Amino acid sequence: MVIIDKSRVHHLEVRCCHCPNALSSDIQLPKTAFTFRVLDDFLLDNLECGTLAMNYYSKLWQMTLSMFPHLVLWRQLKTMKWHGFGHRSDDPKAGDLALFCPACPQPGINMSMSGDDSFNETSSWKYTWSFVMDGNFKAEHLHPIKPHDEVWLSNGLGFMVGKDRYKLHLAEASDTVEKSSCNNHQAINQANVVQHKLESMGIGGVACA
Repeated sequence: MVIIDKSRVHHLEVRCCHCPNALSSDIQLPKTAFTFRVLDDFLLDNLECGTLAMNYYSKLWQMTLSMFPHLVLWRQLKTMKWHGFGHRSDDPKAGDLALFCPACPQPGINMSMSGDDSFNETSSWKYTWSFVMDGNFKAEHLHPIKPHDEVWLSNGLGFMVGKDRYKLHLAEASDTVEKSSCNNHQAINQANVVQHKLESMGIGGVACA
């Protein structure tokens, strides 16, 4: 049973009552329970600090993972197993732990280029890729105090770019200040802020649409 308290997220074994007039086990033991202490603490944080429920729950998980790092390793092992690396000696390469998109047209995988499926003007719309781009300039990452103690479990193996490719991009890319045509555009203003203490100032993503 998952019991969420102010201290952290607890995973405890709870036994239900087997008395003759007791309720059924699914009613006695819900999958998740919140203590009154964590509910009162969230209400106070939300009232005084404007903390969202998602951010508050993320804070509790961070507190839990810092005390129990084996949960992070277990999640990494499950991810590798889901992608077929549970009983293989070779290590996953870049992007091998990312989810495969079956909807995108990919020659040789989910579409055939022979016969009537060849490219032409009338059927080219079936093979058109559409992409959307977005960024989050609040997902900041500080420079680590002890870089030699940092352990990268999925360095470029999933959806995020690897640290070496990221540093190579920073060395080659030129930083240009984007001028906004709007008055006090918050996203552009925040992206243009110079912050030398940050290793990354946000996350940019591209997804198929």
